[in-house]
Parts: sequence; structure tokens; C-alpha cells
Amino acid sequence: VAYASHRQNRTFLPPKDYSPLAVTRSDDFPTEMPPGDYEVAVFENLFPSFTEAAHGSPELSVPTEPAKGVCEVIVFTQDADASLASLPIDRVRLILEVIAKRSRELGERNDVKYVLPFENRGVEMGVTLHHPHGQIYAYPFIPPEPAKMIAQMKTHFERAGRGLLEEMIQNEIRGEIRMIARSESAVAFIPVCARYPYETWIAPIRPVAYLHDLLPEEFESLALVLKETLTKHEKLWERPQPYLMVLYQAPYDGLAHPEAHVHFQIYPPYRTKDRLKYLAGTELGAGVFINDSLPEEKARELREGFL
Repeated sequence: VAYASHRQNRTFLPPKDYSPLAVTRSDDFPTEMPPGDYEVAVFENLFPSFTEAAHGSPELSVPTEPAKGVCEVIVFTQDADASLASLPIDRVRLILEVIAKRSRELGERNDVKYVLPFENRGVEMGVTLHHPHGQIYAYPFIPPEPAKMIAQMKTHFERAGRGLLEEMIQNEIRGEIRMIARSESAVAFIPVCARYPYETWIAPIRPVAYLHDLLPEEFESLALVLKETLTKHEKLWERPQPYLMVLYQAPYDGLAHPEAHVHFQIYPPYRTKDRLKYLAGTELGAGVFINDSLPEEKARELREGFL
């Protein structure tokens, strides 16, 4: 648990013309974005959960450390009305390349062990700024979810001699029934272990540990599948789809991770057009998710574009 009480008073859902992520248009109202022509911008979060400036720690009955680390914001476009799905392929690819570069540079720091890029979209996901943007968190430790994921991947790799996600992807390609989109070097599918009805995974077919390990043509292929998949989510109910999208990579711990396979996981919170998937007793209390639908059904809806 990281304590960041200064975040309580951060900017909350301002009009788009007064958003701190909008381009500065007047000296009387400067934003975080300078005037000028640019495509993607990255800068440190003004309300970080982890920061180099962290010092001291609360006196508790358990070990604590200062919340060192880095939190960055990545602005996808100057257009406040756009979305990641609506951007052209070359912009989506550029965003992936920027995320890869920032991940690598942050991962080279001695005080960083894991880099987690993500996008929260929609008020249902707690978004406080509607302008299209994502975030990059660089942690001084390996967070619990990626740690469990890497542990499972490592166990499988040692037993089977191939990556766990690599094997899942090949099974999905052969079976096709849970596939949503595919290009030459990337795939999108609803996994057999989906916890949310429309949970979607997007990955390069070739197993690589980090996003910056992709070849130029693989960046292009991944951008195509990412845009197509997000567009299918947008068209499902003909309205903006809220979601959390996370990029999982190998830790930056100085070790080799042949078991790791970089990929996106997308969690849309709705189980139907007007009903949210709430996490309650068995999910939060036991860690056992109850999914009200089959992955094959939801994959067909996204793939074919109707309910």
C-alpha cells in the first residue's frame, strides 16, 4: 500500500477547455501542455503516487519505506474529443514506441524494478481528466499482480520449455472461437480465464519480454490489432467503452526473463450495455471471480459486432 495523501485535491473532471492536459491557449490560463505542434507528450505527474522526492516513512508496526519511484503522464493527442481507438494507425504505433522508450529508460534506473504503463478510461474507472491520456508507473519493487504472473510463467517455462502465454496464443489461433482480431504478428482474444465478460488480451505472437524488444514490423502489427480491438469495443454498444488497459512486461531487475511475454490486458467494467460487473464477496473476499458469460460468446459479439 502506497500512501499519497496529497492526491486528494488533484484536478477533478474540469471542462475540456480548462483541462491541464489541453494545449495552453492563453498566458492567463497556462496548462501542463505548451503551445505548438506536437503529437505525443510525456511528463511527470503533478500528483504522483511514487516520486523521487519521497522521504521519511510512517511509524508503523510493520517495515515501511519512502514511496520512491516515478509516475508519468502520456498524452495521446491534442484533440480532447479523440480516443485511442479513433487515432490513426501511425499515431497508435508512435504511442507504443514512446511507451517502449520510456519503459526502457525508466527501467534502467537503479531505484526501479517494474514499469507498468496503463490507461484508465471513463468515470467508471475513476478517471479525473477526460483528455485522452495514459500513465506510466515505475515502481521500486515488483507489484503483487505482475509478481504472481511472472512466477506462473516461470514455473510453466521450466516444466514445458516454452512460454505460458506463447502456448495460450497458439491454442487460441488453432481454436479461433475466442479470437477477436489478428494481424501478421499480433493477436487479440478473450482468454479462457477471463474474469470480466469482455476482458481482452492483446499480444505479439512472438514471445518477447519487453515492448522495446519488438521489431519495427511488429510494432506496426501490434498497433493494427490494438486499434481494431478497441474499435470493436467502441462499436459494441455504439458508445464510448470505459476500461482499464494495462501493459505487462518483465521486471527490470537485472535478470533474464525468457518466460515473460509482453501483452496488454483490457478490463471493461460492463457485463451488459447498462449493467456493471461489480466485484463483491467471492471476488474480493476469496479472489475467485464469477463470470456471468462464456468467453466464446463475448468474443463472438466483439468479433461480429452485434449482441
